[in-house]
Amino acid sequence: MGMTLAQKILKNHLVCGEMIPGQEIGIRIDQTLTQDATGTMAYLEFEAMGVPRVKTERSVAYIDHNTLQNGFENADDHRFIGSVCKKHGIYFSRPGNGICHQVHLERFGIPGKTLIGSDSHTPTGGGIGMIAIGAGGMDVAVAMGGGTYYITCPKIVKVNLTGKLSPWVAAKDVILEVLRRLSVKGGVGKIIEYCGEGVKTLSVPERATITNMGAELGATTSIFPSDEITHQFLKAQGREEDYTPLSADADAIYDEVVEINLSELVPLAACPHSPDNVKSVEEIGAMKIDQVCIGSCTNSSLLDMLKVAHILKGKTVHPDVSLSIAPGSKQVLNMLAENGALAILIDAGARILESACGPCIGMGQSPNSKGISLRTFNRNFEGRSGTKDGQIYLVSPELAAASALTGVLTDPRTLGDMPEFKLPEFFTINDNMIVPPVAEEDMDSVEVLRGPNIKPFPVSEPMADEITAKCSLKVGDNITTDHIMPAGAKILPLRSNIPKISEYCFAVCDEKFHDRALELKKSIIVGGSNYGQGSSREHAALAPLYLGVKAVIVKSFARIHMANLINAGIIPMTFQDEADYDRIDQMDELSMTDVIAQIQKGDTVTVTNVTKGFDFTVKVDLSDRQKDMLIAGGLLNYTKNNA
Repeated sequence: MGMTLAQKILKNHLVCGEMIPGQEIGIRIDQTLTQDATGTMAYLEFEAMGVPRVKTERSVAYIDHNTLQNGFENADDHRFIGSVCKKHGIYFSRPGNGICHQVHLERFGIPGKTLIGSDSHTPTGGGIGMIAIGAGGMDVAVAMGGGTYYITCPKIVKVNLTGKLSPWVAAKDVILEVLRRLSVKGGVGKIIEYCGEGVKTLSVPERATITNMGAELGATTSIFPSDEITHQFLKAQGREEDYTPLSADADAIYDEVVEINLSELVPLAACPHSPDNVKSVEEIGAMKIDQVCIGSCTNSSLLDMLKVAHILKGKTVHPDVSLSIAPGSKQVLNMLAENGALAILIDAGARILESACGPCIGMGQSPNSKGISLRTFNRNFEGRSGTKDGQIYLVSPELAAASALTGVLTDPRTLGDMPEFKLPEFFTINDNMIVPPVAEEDMDSVEVLRGPNIKPFPVSEPMADEITAKCSLKVGDNITTDHIMPAGAKILPLRSNIPKISEYCFAVCDEKFHDRALELKKSIIVGGSNYGQGSSREHAALAPLYLGVKAVIVKSFARIHMANLINAGIIPMTFQDEADYDRIDQMDELSMTDVIAQIQKGDTVTVTNVTKGFDFTVKVDLSDRQKDMLIAGGLLNYTKNNA
């Protein structure tokens, strides 16, 4: 029986476990990446492990999230990260060099390699044939130290692409169609593998757009084959030696198959407030808009920008619309300047932003109150834009540019004939904004620079055998990490200061949570389905840890957040009978005895609702290694104990 592409790469990197879906496996990691919103904590964790130099083939730290220098905090964090990189063997991509996933695709991604990154959109690397997985910062720190990365062996879903995209229908429409069919929970425990004749019609940047937003499916990752299209891209980047042809075997067996005829797709949009709330432009109609934002790690490639420039050439942005454009990397920005496309964008009235995440994470360009904003981004969770009642629609660059000119949601197929857009034969290569580390023999001469905003990693204690605590918060379904630990220009600079950032924990849901949790000293959170979806930010686990949260009981978890809770030493539990969720109220007292023994013995724990006088059962479905981690008090304690 043949193997899928994902299975081949996983097997080639297998350290422990069996390749049986649902069982835990450990894999060797070739590359890591961090960004500055998660990187400071990841490097504090790496330092705490006492490993002098990274042991991966390539580790890169990117500065792309906290680029707004409003106060000393962000600048201090960047200085800290840069000095850690120089000392410990990590490449440092300076502010202005671009968004981590775009730059990594251009300069470092290698087909067949494994990559984990402390950012949920790390699967972008799947567009070049990598197994690229989003993870918590602590997992990345362990991998940098040479440790194994553990995942539940995923099922493999084949998305068979046939046909070819019609003019002005985009790669963004492909992934929106997948989200429309599968939902934000449809990829949990799965790898999405793209196959079929339609794959050959998609460039590497288009493939990367699709794998990037695979994160919104809840998937472990997504992947395309490495073929002649990949070869051409790497050759154009001056990295032909990194090319390896990779594909699934002809007789590979998949767990599920999804058929998509690219020729049948139409322009789509994800409506507020979820990436899977997808409708066609025709269904939505000519809706008046206030803002258009083009960029993010999903849609900021040179190809995207050239299409936008073509649409805007010789025209002017509608007077009622604010248009901002953020090229994804310095390479993209340089080439736009060289070929005249940048002048076209400026001429049309676009506001050119630096090559960074910017508006996607609420770092500027928040829409007006109740404003309708079309964005080429990957998430439209309520409040993520920085405007609580902002109405955010996720669309392709083609649709966004066409609508910016008319002032209403506009089908780009009305633009007329579409020219053929080709990637250049050679990209402009200038890596002068990537700082290599010093040689190992010189590392002792490098001083790590710490600012006053950098606080120690919060201490996690070994698991108690008895937990009696009140339910400090009860929330519903699809709670995102943006709900748990919001981003934005006000909060992101506090990522290296857990005591301070915890003041905003769950503020979107309940502004009194922080004070209530501190007063209780220890507590339990109760939630619904798909708890912790969205960003990989481990601060959504570290802030609750600091506030005394001992366990989280929900109907179901998103993969990365559940892993982050375990890493932090917080017990992730799911209701055996989901009806018990309705029987618990906020501030009910919940009690568990013989917790360690129950977890070691099996996968269920009995919980008593002391307030209401009934028992219920929760599942603690963990591997033996995860159980040992929780009992030790989290990954950092476990790693030290087993060093």
